[in-house]
Amino acid sequence: MSLKTTVGITAVVVLGCAAGAFYWLRARGEQPAPEVVSTEPPGFHEAPSAEKPATAAAGKSSLPTESKKATPPVDPGLPLKAGEVLEYSANVSKLNNVASLKLQVAGQGNFLGKSTWHLQAFAHTQNPLRMVFELDDQFDSYSDAGTLASLQYEMHLSERGQKVESVQRMTATGKEPASADATEARVLPGTRDPLGMMEYLRNVDWTKTPEVRSPVYDGHKLYDVRAKLEAPAEEVNVPAGDYTVSKIGIRVFDGGVEMKEASFTLYVANDAARTPV
Repeated sequence: MSLKTTVGITAVVVLGCAAGAFYWLRARGEQPAPEVVSTEPPGFHEAPSAEKPATAAAGKSSLPTESKKATPPVDPGLPLKAGEVLEYSANVSKLNNVASLKLQVAGQGNFLGKSTWHLQAFAHTQNPLRMVFELDDQFDSYSDAGTLASLQYEMHLSERGQKVESVQRMTATGKEPASADATEARVLPGTRDPLGMMEYLRNVDWTKTPEVRSPVYDGHKLYDVRAKLEAPAEEVNVPAGDYTVSKIGIRVFDGGVEMKEASFTLYVANDAARTPV
């Protein structure tokens, strides 16, 4: 399996759509694999200018988060919560727990003058899969607090001894200069990265919006992702417990052509946290 292929697979997993392979688990006390410590942009935790941030839906007001620090206001409709950590385990064929995935909301701050969420994901293979495919990847997303459109997407990859460091600054006009340590990525307005898309799907009110479309940039290519509500209330059982969920079908298009091998189902709990289970 090539590095590019695994990058794509990991990006899909981070999107939370790995065909039901990943389940939210309670911590099992295992020794975690090493994680990359990436530096947040200078001044990230400072409050932005008085500019009013965009909101995810019309008619919603922006309120300050509960924090002792001077943090930007956040659309109260977003279910994001600083410090939230979701841990998943992967099963492949008859092998259980062959990979782990952690999704977390690292914090909120100011990036490029906008109220921004810092989202992270960590993926690691476990034995016995790790003996043949060693993978330790980290993804960082800086996404607009109101729309979750991507401002910067980072990939810190270590796969089979190959290391890749990628920091990409999103621009829809080509006029926003990237910093010295980032590469400019030309995207469509409103483009999300996989982490921002995951959180966006949690935020959709599926009772009022049965289908959504969004451009998604995975660090290599720009795709058209379409998500549609398939069932408003299904019962599912995962190691973390029993949940009533919204069943969401996700299809991926490349240049207008549907990628048949990239069709997924996402189950989001019908609770206040809207946990992907």
